[in-house]
Amino acid sequence: MQKIDEKNAVSLIEQAEKITFLTGAGVSTASGVPDYRSLSGIYHGIERPEYLLSHSCMLEEPEKFYSFVQTLYHPQAKPNSIHMKMAELEKIKDTWVISQNVDGLHAAAGSQRLVNFHGDLYDCYCRKCGQKVSAKTYLLSDRHDQCGGQIRPNIVLYEEGLDEQAIAVSIEAVAEAELIVIVGTTFQVHPFCDLIHYATDTAKILVINQTAVQLNRESYFFKQDAVKVFENIL
Repeated sequence: MQKIDEKNAVSLIEQAEKITFLTGAGVSTASGVPDYRSLSGIYHGIERPEYLLSHSCMLEEPEKFYSFVQTLYHPQAKPNSIHMKMAELEKIKDTWVISQNVDGLHAAAGSQRLVNFHGDLYDCYCRKCGQKVSAKTYLLSDRHDQCGGQIRPNIVLYEEGLDEQAIAVSIEAVAEAELIVIVGTTFQVHPFCDLIHYATDTAKILVINQTAVQLNRESYFFKQDAVKVFENIL
């Protein structure tokens, strides 16, 4: 991993015509959305958080599940410069955003060529009748007022499989990119981190992160708060 400065990181993004961004929780912390595993993260101090966010918990202890899922919502959060700049780049370049985040901020910023790899908290539905329900309604009650069924957000829970279409589109977006930019993620969650294996041999890889990530190929690394970098992209 070759360390570079901000000028070169910005230049790589400005010069590329086909860019795929792979984003994680660190992209949204500047918007007031906590990450998961840091000292200020959602999981910190919580016993068995993976269980609380699992398919089993949703079925067997729905009250616990609902109580925990409510803590994931931050409806007052607004897109920051990272989300906004990625959406702007889409208008002038062949750009994709593949995100682990479920907070809806990439969509709120205007990204259209977007894959929410783990789903979207703001896409809710009733498990009994299948009807779509607004997130605002879900945050008031997890029971559907029309049929009494359990409402859930359309996110990938522990023990659940990923959407095959999301995987297929993500693989294609990585395979066609000339520049892959990894931002705000430890890049350790499978199969999201495995997407990098579909990059071509000629594709350049840029990591903009507070910490380095493990990659089995040559890449560029700029250690910095990504907000500052994206503010400087023309």
